[in-house]
Amino acid sequence: MDDGPEAVLTALDPEQREVALAARGPVCVIAGAGTGKTRAIAHRVAYAVRAGVVNPGHVLAVTFTTRAAGELRGRLRELDGPARSGLDRVVARTFHSAALRQLVHFWPHTVGGRPPAVLDSKIGLLAEAARAARVPASGPELRDLATEVEWAKVMQVRPEDYPGAVASHRRAPPVGAEEAARVFAAYERLRRDRHLVDFESVLELTAAILGGHGGAGAQVRDRYRYFVVDEYQDVNPLQKLLLDAWLGDRDDLCVVGDPRQTIYSFTGATSAYLTGFAAEYPDATVVKLVRNYRSTPEVVGCANRLAEAGGHRGRGALAGPALVAQRASGPPAEFTEYDDEEAEAAAVAARARRWMEAGVPPRHMAVLVRVNAQTERFERAFAGAGVPCQVRGAERFFDRAEVRQATGLLRTAARSARPEAGPDGPAAGPVTGSDAVAEARHILAGVGLTADPPAGRGAARDRWESLAALAQLAEDHCAAVPGAGLADVVAELARRAAIEHAPQVEGVTVASLHAAKGLEWDVVFLPGLTEGNVPIIHAETDDAVAEERRLL
Repeated sequence: MDDGPEAVLTALDPEQREVALAARGPVCVIAGAGTGKTRAIAHRVAYAVRAGVVNPGHVLAVTFTTRAAGELRGRLRELDGPARSGLDRVVARTFHSAALRQLVHFWPHTVGGRPPAVLDSKIGLLAEAARAARVPASGPELRDLATEVEWAKVMQVRPEDYPGAVASHRRAPPVGAEEAARVFAAYERLRRDRHLVDFESVLELTAAILGGHGGAGAQVRDRYRYFVVDEYQDVNPLQKLLLDAWLGDRDDLCVVGDPRQTIYSFTGATSAYLTGFAAEYPDATVVKLVRNYRSTPEVVGCANRLAEAGGHRGRGALAGPALVAQRASGPPAEFTEYDDEEAEAAAVAARARRWMEAGVPPRHMAVLVRVNAQTERFERAFAGAGVPCQVRGAERFFDRAEVRQATGLLRTAARSARPEAGPDGPAAGPVTGSDAVAEARHILAGVGLTADPPAGRGAARDRWESLAALAQLAEDHCAAVPGAGLADVVAELARRAAIEHAPQVEGVTVASLHAAKGLEWDVVFLPGLTEGNVPIIHAETDDAVAEERRLL
């Protein structure tokens, strides 16, 4: 490859080339799905280095995942020509990785003593905090409390302000807001007393050191002078605080994102920094990548119509772009209605089987559901159809802790319910039919099944969904098999578990819509597109429904 700067522009489309040529100052790239954003930003850095605009050792590219950082480094290695322009010296890291390195480096000279240890999981410390605050909380509640603590910390909400913030943001913590605030406060005391930092504290403390100690801030700003931030629509207030500390009063910042891909607002992520970039930097160059290289015109057309129907493309220069498909035409999207969820799952499995027989490898197909509890029926349907599948981003249904616990209790209850002759004559027959269903529900109620689901989303809701799925399986089996009792229900669960636990080869991906972000397949099934599921039932505000639309 020629080592001149123009050489890195030859493989780019007109919009990507515009990104690469905007080598200095604030740049905002609105990059629709599948438009080659990584290619654009990698070539921009390569062009700037080859043109002598920036020393590669002064570049910091910030991503949200280590996978994305690795992909960017790989692209830069490919662009590093025979003369070795030094692109291997570009630093590409996640926010947390970059901050932790700086925190560990500066702590002894600014705060003093050894740096704190990083807390891998909040759960253990939160359990202690809940006991200290006298707030009953089991595993699911603790996981949801961890989510609430993370949200509060990225939003810069202190424990004493948490109840008010929860009310204003219409969140639904797993316990009362005042109780959650007490647990949050106790958690922070324990963390500080034990010289620990969690991931949010890493960002917060690093920003504080850089802002409060001039020498540390100057050293970082001398090292890093040229910034690229990927997935800017997912930046939260704490990450923005750290980014501002890195930048100081400079503006060599290129951000890349798409307001139509904001699907994590419940964690504190916001597209406001992306859509407000031109207001923050009035001289910014704004480029839209609109050529979609991933999907057929039919799929792109569906996505555009879905976004436009809700009026959520945004406004002005930073609106989410309508995409223009670059691939050849393909089959139209198909819309089919089914009588119930079981019929839908069976039809999806049968259709996947036909695709597989037509030569499409199972790994090139996916079923994307809204909540993890929905995976069970597809695991079962695929097993029945002889189609291998793999669950991504969640445990297989019968491997989940609450399902193992509940099936164990049902098994014990079924054994103890075997009829024995009494002193007054023969034993009564086994409990069957609706009585067996009622008994199963009673047992499941003992481990957390309630008449109504818990408010909000999170681990407690996931646990409830799993238990509700077991109750429904019991009801369906007793309805299908007259005279079936609790022992028959347990035997049916064991049969299904055995089928679904068969050794798996690489197969059809079954995953949630959130877990699918950034991935792609040739054939995709989107089941459960019904009111209450998509949009999810707890999407009660216009903003929440808009996010459900973006997710779809």
